[in-house]
Amino acid sequence: MLLVCDSGSTKADWLLYDGTTVKGPYNTMGFNPFFHSSELVFETLSQNAEMVSFAVDVKEVKFFGAGCSSAEKKEQIAVGLRKFFTNAEVLVDHDLLACAYATCGNEPGISCIIGTGSNSCWFDGVKVHERNYGMGYILGDEGSGAHLGKKLLTHFLYDLLPTEVHKDFVDSYHLTRDSINDFVYKKPNPNVWLASFSKFYTKHRENKYIHELIMNNFRDFMTLYVCNYPDFQKVKVYFVGSIAFYFEKELYDVAKELNVTIGSVVKQPIDGLMRYYVSK
Repeated sequence: MLLVCDSGSTKADWLLYDGTTVKGPYNTMGFNPFFHSSELVFETLSQNAEMVSFAVDVKEVKFFGAGCSSAEKKEQIAVGLRKFFTNAEVLVDHDLLACAYATCGNEPGISCIIGTGSNSCWFDGVKVHERNYGMGYILGDEGSGAHLGKKLLTHFLYDLLPTEVHKDFVDSYHLTRDSINDFVYKKPNPNVWLASFSKFYTKHRENKYIHELIMNNFRDFMTLYVCNYPDFQKVKVYFVGSIAFYFEKELYDVAKELNVTIGSVVKQPIDGLMRYYVSK
């Protein structure tokens, strides 16, 4: 049996292939080595009854995850997976590779992730060529849900939000400067917490001020993560991730502004990723 996983920082999607049939998806929390230990990976999977039911039968695990870029970070996740899938050969790699396989197939293109975090790569049809992106929610992640959350919170704290939006934010979240600082600097998974405010953007997306925050978020992403590639106008640009998916209209509007040709926008690449491996 082959088990394929696409993991962001928030959630992970798994599909199982028994040689004839694709089963799933199965869902767990996302595993990011910058935030999660090998032991947490093992413990989380061990508490999932569905995963436990077929774990010993899995012979191959292909895990693609946010933060799995260096050999050290890949091994951190792999240790937890090997401990749980005791009979499997485990491969851990970057989520950008999964994104490229799922969207570009065997054709050149620029493949982008805009979910809780963000990243992009040039795919030549065979190999992924990364730039110096993927620096995380503090130094980077422009375009992402975490970046949107940071912008909303800073504009709230600076008292820049329109009156009606400010009032609804207060009524919805009951946050203070101190509680915000606690969530961001003291509690676990602040990137996921920041990204959770994307729902507030959805609620107020027709507000001119909020709309412009969304547009500027994508402008930042396109300028840094797409338009910096040579000949970006000669290939299609593909997007995966919840933020790209739910704010697809704004994404297309910004792409048109910058003469970027979008190939497709999908919420999650897991189906395309499994198709890639089944076809092999």
